[in-house]
Amino acid sequence: MPNPAFRLAALMSPERAADVVDADTRRLIEERFDANWATVDHSISPGSLAKPPALDPAAVPELAAGADVLLTSWGTPHLPKDLWADGNGPKVVAHAAGTVKNLVDPAILDQGVAVFSAGPRIAWSVGEYCLGALLTLARRLPRFDAAIRDGGWKQTGYRGHELAGAKVGIIGASSTARALITMLKPFGCDLAVYDPHLSDQRAQELGVRTTTLEDAASGPFLSIHVPNVPETKGMITRALIENLPDGAVVVNSARGPAIDQQALLEHALDGRIYAALDVYDPEPPAFDAATLRSPNLLLSPHIAGDTAEGHLALAGYVLRDALRWLADGTRGASFVDPAAWSIAA
Repeated sequence: MPNPAFRLAALMSPERAADVVDADTRRLIEERFDANWATVDHSISPGSLAKPPALDPAAVPELAAGADVLLTSWGTPHLPKDLWADGNGPKVVAHAAGTVKNLVDPAILDQGVAVFSAGPRIAWSVGEYCLGALLTLARRLPRFDAAIRDGGWKQTGYRGHELAGAKVGIIGASSTARALITMLKPFGCDLAVYDPHLSDQRAQELGVRTTTLEDAASGPFLSIHVPNVPETKGMITRALIENLPDGAVVVNSARGPAIDQQALLEHALDGRIYAALDVYDPEPPAFDAATLRSPNLLLSPHIAGDTAEGHLALAGYVLRDALRWLADGTRGASFVDPAAWSIAA
């Protein structure tokens, strides 16, 4: 019979749990934890039919009482510092979602609480999106698709291009960027990365070259992977967009405020460049009919990291690392380094 060593509180609605906890992880939880799951009575409406119900903030203290591990996800409210007020609060916060900045106060890190985020797992899903967007726009597939729908056939005004061997500028060496870099390796691209926090040694390990922002944003392909912090707001300026070569492909799966969206749209609508946008400023966007019809734009509703397989893997991804940390202090891939808090997404 299982002999759970730790107590776990699943601070998410049953609907969200069904979204991020696969069958193997449920068995793991049953074997390794004394689990306290939130019920429908602990949930509140998130205010959107597109989202599962959220957890009622008032339910957090009750569910978390005596827990060693808090399993959280989207819809989990901010965790109050009061949970750790007596010095005997949960040892671990395992977040089956991305950023933890709105979930926990960094002060709890000073108390030895280990925080884990499934951001690196989501990053792989985002990397696939970016690779797909780069290839789709490089080959001008939306334009060919539009031509067919309009009754056309072969097009003589434009041709697709290859990604192989091309220069790809990558802004930010985040986990999503690293996933994309891994996927681009077979293409033999010149990977030019701008990130002031990326050391030469780490760049060498990744197989990329570090460069200036201006150089990274001067080639035929540009992918943005920066966190939403004051330093990145508007960093892809109108001047940089104007300096892109004709036919360039821009992919933004990071944060809408990182780029001058108006300038990008103007150049895409003029037919000069191509852009795949999964994030916007503001969200959701309110585009006019001409923008929505443009074959130079590939638009998606902030779903780059949203896949069926990816979501179901999230709880297991953080809990396995949490168990290793509880056993011997091992910092797995999902461990949130307190030293990197200020530059984390």
